[in-house]
Amino acid sequence: MDIQAQLAVIKKGVDEILLESELVEKLKKGQPLRVKAGFDPTAPDLHLGHTVLLTKMRQLQNLGHHIMFLIGDFTAMIGDPTGKNATRPPLTPEQVKINAETYTRQVFKILDPEKTEICFNSTWLSELGASGMLKLAASQTVARMLERDDFSKRFKNNQSISIHEFMYPLLQGYDSVAMKADIELGGTDQKFNLLMGRELQKQHGQATQVVIMLPLLEGLDGVNKMSKSLGNYIGIAEPATEIFGKVMSISDDLMWRYFDLVSLKTTEEIAALKALVAGGENPRNVKVQLAMELVARFHNQEEADKALADFETRFKRNEIPEDLVAQEVSLNSEQIGLGALLKTAGLVASSSEGIRMIEQGGVKIDGEKVSDKNHQLNKGDTFVVQVGKRKFAKLVLI
Repeated sequence: MDIQAQLAVIKKGVDEILLESELVEKLKKGQPLRVKAGFDPTAPDLHLGHTVLLTKMRQLQNLGHHIMFLIGDFTAMIGDPTGKNATRPPLTPEQVKINAETYTRQVFKILDPEKTEICFNSTWLSELGASGMLKLAASQTVARMLERDDFSKRFKNNQSISIHEFMYPLLQGYDSVAMKADIELGGTDQKFNLLMGRELQKQHGQATQVVIMLPLLEGLDGVNKMSKSLGNYIGIAEPATEIFGKVMSISDDLMWRYFDLVSLKTTEEIAALKALVAGGENPRNVKVQLAMELVARFHNQEEADKALADFETRFKRNEIPEDLVAQEVSLNSEQIGLGALLKTAGLVASSSEGIRMIEQGGVKIDGEKVSDKNHQLNKGDTFVVQVGKRKFAKLVLI
């Protein structure tokens, strides 16, 4: 593929490339580039937000470049301070090992296992030793570290910054030195860390890596970054029907964002789909294509077909599933507002979202629509609550 065609693939969904001119020069050499992306195994499962980088890695892999999936088993024990207003609690080696094992299994739902190099940064960071760490720390100043936005805010607000947190960007940058990376992929929130890799490579006499930054994927609410803690995520290890239903629940506008960032469809194919919708095609039919693609990738085509059939059945009949398992919800008082209950039960991200769904007519109790945002439930009640077209829960209030 010629350079301009490669650039079109590489730039799809990308927020910024530093520097594009350097990338062009690297591509002109006609050799596979060493592409690095790092993931700290701080949680046991990957979600769709993680796959923004993985999808770009797969695209580069399809172009013939050498993909290095880096598991930050050493840096995870520090915790990435990016975007944090407090020091993160360190993970134990046992937690890191368990999480890393699940990452290595899940990543091959997207990447080609025969063409992917799995790396662990403990391999070289553990060997640095005390003298190596001191030498690395001496390569940057405290003033340089405080240029970083999250550190600067914490310093100005008299919030604590632990010394080891300053080491995180240095260690991530040193990974690029050890891996001799030509390209590093990362989210837009990682700019400081990614540029540190370029600085350290220069100090070690290496050609500097090109930094490719991708946007952070919004979660199901279309507002906040996809996060398990906010409950607005799509886990790639979730059941096929769950993935399918969650994709179908996103807004029509957000659908195009997902196409750009996590679909393997080309820019031309996505443009053709947009033209269909502009011409009168129901956006739901296009969203089905996105859901099918993702389920087939994370499971298989047969599971995708089954998930579609299940969704169509529920969509047409709006029936309550027969296999609901009762979920007990402990109340602090004799009553609870429906909006707050939806949040407590994990059916919405916040009480305000729950109230909004009630006001929009999107909540039913035992099949009956509830339109009163002040509706109260009592301790001892048992019922099935439905939010939207596909979220159901059988609740027992205790």
